Amino acid sequence: MSTEEKTIPLCPLMSVGSQVEIVCMQENCAWYLKNYKICSVYMMAHNAMMDVQAKQKAKQQAQ
Repeated sequence: MSTEEKTIPLCPLMSVGSQVEIVCMQENCAWYLKNYKICSVYMMAHNAMMDVQAKQKAKQQAQ
C-alpha cells in the first residue's frame, strides 16, 4: 500500500459491516466537518471518549 493510499480517509458509517472499505467523500458528505477537516462521527467518538476519561478520573479522585 502506498503512502498516498494510507492518507485517504475512510467513511466510518458506510464501511461498517462491509468487506470493502468506503472512501470518505469529505466535503461532499453531510457528516464531514469542513472547518475541522474530519468526519463528525470521529469527532463525536473522540468527545465521548474524553467525557468517559474525565468521569473515570473524577471517580478515582473521589475515592
